[in-house]
Amino acid sequence: MTLTKADIVFEVSFEVCNKVGGIYTVVTSKAAILEQYYHQGYFLIGPYFAQQALGEFEEKLPEKNLKKAFDELKQEEGIICHYGKWLIKGEPDVILIDFQNYMHKANDIKRELWEQFKVDSLRSGYDFDEPVVWSYVTGKLIEKIAKYEKKKRCVAHFHEWLSGAGLLYLKSRKVPIATVFQTHATILGRTLASSDVDIYALDEKGECCTMENLDPIESAYQYNLESKYLLERRSAELSDVFTTVSEITSMEAEFLLGKKPEILLPNGLDIDKFPTFEELSIKHKMHRDKIRSFCLSYFFPNYSFDLKQSLFYFLAGRYEFHDKGIDIYIRALGKLNQKLKAKKNGKTIIAFIWVPAGIRGIKQDILENQVHYRDINDSLNENIENIKRDIGYAIFSGKDLNRTPIFENEFIMELKRKLMKFKKKGLPPVSTHNLNDENDIILRSLREAGLNNNEDDKVKVIFYPIYLSGADGLLDLNYYESMQGSHLGIFPSYYEPWGYTPLEAGALGVSSVTTDLAGFGRYIQKYSEREKNRGIFVLRRFGVPDEDVVRDLSHIMFKFANLTHNNRVVNKIQARKLAKLADWRIMGKNYVLAHNMAIEKVFK
Repeated sequence: MTLTKADIVFEVSFEVCNKVGGIYTVVTSKAAILEQYYHQGYFLIGPYFAQQALGEFEEKLPEKNLKKAFDELKQEEGIICHYGKWLIKGEPDVILIDFQNYMHKANDIKRELWEQFKVDSLRSGYDFDEPVVWSYVTGKLIEKIAKYEKKKRCVAHFHEWLSGAGLLYLKSRKVPIATVFQTHATILGRTLASSDVDIYALDEKGECCTMENLDPIESAYQYNLESKYLLERRSAELSDVFTTVSEITSMEAEFLLGKKPEILLPNGLDIDKFPTFEELSIKHKMHRDKIRSFCLSYFFPNYSFDLKQSLFYFLAGRYEFHDKGIDIYIRALGKLNQKLKAKKNGKTIIAFIWVPAGIRGIKQDILENQVHYRDINDSLNENIENIKRDIGYAIFSGKDLNRTPIFENEFIMELKRKLMKFKKKGLPPVSTHNLNDENDIILRSLREAGLNNNEDDKVKVIFYPIYLSGADGLLDLNYYESMQGSHLGIFPSYYEPWGYTPLEAGALGVSSVTTDLAGFGRYIQKYSEREKNRGIFVLRRFGVPDEDVVRDLSHIMFKFANLTHNNRVVNKIQARKLAKLADWRIMGKNYVLAHNMAIEKVFK
């Protein structure tokens, strides 16, 4: 285990006991590992929101020095600190700060940020003010604790611009604390990518020309981001150690924030949380069969095909049409459909798009299909004992099963009546729900790609625009269960600083596709390409035209569709093996190295 040079580490994030986005996964999944390094010297600091903390936070009495710092803050500033345990693996020590009594100081704090650091927040709103007040107060708390822990070397590790005011507070007061600032995705880079600016465009020499020719400060003002951007930039500049999560984001940060990260802190997972491969094999079959049942009710009222010769592909994530590569996925599915039709190999691909969108409700036809399907299933279940009995009689009597009636006429007539209600004309819909936006870009793109769920289509699509909760009245599978029941996850992201989805898929023993513009994709590329059965396929997007990306992705999907069952299993094993390379037991030491670097700079 790497030797630690810090006696106390404060990890500061707005997502401590406050689930908002991906950083929550980062912080929760690695907390137990960092606690193993620092023991009682590891503290997570976040905001106190009573409703969010409910069920996650168990309050405890603070030890002597913490209590002194808490009491001073309460008496002097009206700031209330809650100390306790975060009810996650390892149960790390947590300090949650109730900063609401300090919100009236927001303008004073913003004035200070302008006067001392030139952070322009004239046009900022509450989404800036709230985290800034909280993080500023966090700086005050760390200053108080450091006063009572003079003999100990302390590191404060700040995540994202939301915690940046705390770092700047410590710097302005010259508090003897080593600081680490970590950006997971630059605020400007994400915005530019979402605005269809090709931030990775290459010139004739193969160098990134867009960012080199960009004035980031001017662009920040153009997109009304200057307050967040300048806070992020100053935090990076003034931190003792600046870091980010991946090689691709390091390149972005160097251009847009003007400082090259000194160390990379790739994200990881706690692989021990996931079932063994043997358990996953059982769960795959169980959840696959549930997805098959859903597909029976979805497609079979209109027409039938061989479900046992069908594979389930999926894309899951936020509704970021360009950044998440939803556009590339749909276009590649269109090409795949043409290839499978031409080759006539018998395989059908059912491609899910698990991306939440604005909805009005489940389509009436889908609900009716579900009711009729369950009615037929109930009839089968009610008569299953009689059917088994009659089959048994026939077998033991030596009768020819092909010529022996197994079903009673009354039961057959009942099934026929129910099947007549089940069957309908027309095509299965491409979306399970009615959307608020009738001109939705995903629906438009599916039509443009010729993906209409025609009977002769070899690629069927289901846009599933709700969160996979496990109790939605349709699939009734949660996010991980849906992945486990599928065969291939496809994440052709354009902007993805890290990308947890292919890593999670691998941990669940599911093959996937990522890209070399995703942090995880670049990290895993050198390992994946060594193997014949890659498990996790890395699609080249850096400097590659979209048309070529679509072609290459359709080729990967076609090749996967033609794998034998045994080869698919080998790919699942390889995916799981690659995911283990991002276990926090491997990745966690990088955090310690970053903290050690900061200690060496401050405590010489």
